Amino acid sequence: MRADVLRTVGELLLGEGSADLTFERVSRQAGVSKTTLYKWWPSKGALALDGYFHVVEETLAFPDTGDVRADLISQLHAFGKLMTATPGGRVLTELIGQSQTDGDLSVAFRRLYSSRRRRLAGERLQRAQELGQIRPEVDVQIIVDQLWGAVYHRLLIPDEPVTDHFVDGLVSNLLDGVAPTPRTAEGDRRQRLSR
Repeated sequence: MRADVLRTVGELLLGEGSADLTFERVSRQAGVSKTTLYKWWPSKGALALDGYFHVVEETLAFPDTGDVRADLISQLHAFGKLMTATPGGRVLTELIGQSQTDGDLSVAFRRLYSSRRRRLAGERLQRAQELGQIRPEVDVQIIVDQLWGAVYHRLLIPDEPVTDHFVDGLVSNLLDGVAPTPRTAEGDRRQRLSR
């Protein structure tokens, strides 16, 4: 019964957004009493978040092919597409906004969504550390913030779009670094001096 509710909510959110999501509508479409819904979810926001996570969980699964670069790009592309090509992006940004003033939603957001997403990404990055693909002293949770934080920034402050090019650049800049290699830096210095 709970799975039916979550599926119904998720389909409504990704199909239409959150504006017309109500306990009454979910009760009617899922065939569950409003009393039961209120017992399971303290607010519309908490219900929406749980349904949202249920419907996107498989799409946002973190691959582990053994190649951390490919896996980061694959997961961030899937996340970017969900956020920009479906109502999912708008729904998530609305939920983030509502969580600033809805204590129940704020707790649910951390418990059901953000902490799970951080844990999955952190586990994948730790496996990459174990394989020697990331230096052992690197804090993988900071990598999570650098990559997904940049995507969230573009979603919440939409001056620039979330594109595949942007995602590829995030991963390349992070894994390859942005400082010139010593040999490249010396060659650049010599070139400037010869002018």
